[in-house]
Amino acid sequence: MHILLTGGTGLIGQGLCHYWAAKGHQLSVWSRRPDQVKALCGYSVRGVARLEELKDQSIDAVINLAGAPIADKPWSTARKALLRDSRIALTEQLITWLAQREQKPGVLISGSAVGWYGDGGDQVLTEESPQMSDDFASRLCADWESAALQAQALGIRVVLVRTGLVLAADGGMLKRLLLPFRLGLGGRIGSGKQWMPWVHLSDQIALIDFLLQHQQASGPYNACSPHPVRNGEFTYELGHALNRFTVLPVPGFLLRAGLGEMSILLLGGQRAQPKRLTDLGFEFRFIHLDVALTDLLNPTD
Repeated sequence: MHILLTGGTGLIGQGLCHYWAAKGHQLSVWSRRPDQVKALCGYSVRGVARLEELKDQSIDAVINLAGAPIADKPWSTARKALLRDSRIALTEQLITWLAQREQKPGVLISGSAVGWYGDGGDQVLTEESPQMSDDFASRLCADWESAALQAQALGIRVVLVRTGLVLAADGGMLKRLLLPFRLGLGGRIGSGKQWMPWVHLSDQIALIDFLLQHQQASGPYNACSPHPVRNGEFTYELGHALNRFTVLPVPGFLLRAGLGEMSILLLGGQRAQPKRLTDLGFEFRFIHLDVALTDLLNPTD
């Protein structure tokens, strides 16, 4: 297959490129820094600065993962605009380009997040659940999904991947947590009761490949382990994996004061379940958090 990726130089995108290149697929990455694509994604992967560079090539699938990191900086007005433009405006640009092409890909797999639901408290959330709140993150996800769904009018199968916290040894949130936890400065956040839907990076890559191959797959899919954990349990398991104490809690009022509206990402949560994925037959390799952390932080090979 010829697969076009946006966000191909990100954590998930790089993993997909290496996985699919090993299977012999042709890969193109639409990037603001196309000269860096080969170094990050693999020698066989082509980086393009403009979609027009692919006008004469047939494309079988599009994987749309582009988006500025949501938790890197506080949500100022300018930052919110960037978060929206890097997801929604880019997706709309992609759809416009696809509409102009005579040859259309068979499928568009577009990124989203379990943040679509908002703070769900203790309620179990499946893909049939409604949005539970109307915070900025949930609106961002909803508008991102709506932009991607426009491809259905072009006869393209659209899959929406609502991703949880992706665990990887060399990137993402887990990497940022390792230093403070190794220094004994880790601890639960707020009450520690908020749910954290998580997924091992290898499962995230496998489930996207699974959805690519299954022609009947369309619409939203929760991309997270069947066993989400509360923040307090996540903190304990990470400390246990690193053989460190986790006794320094971070009070919620400090996060709200320091992060403002963005504190919902840490103080809220989703007890999400990957019901549609498991109903379709996908099997997670890493179901339990302790096993996933051991694999990432204390590998045996």
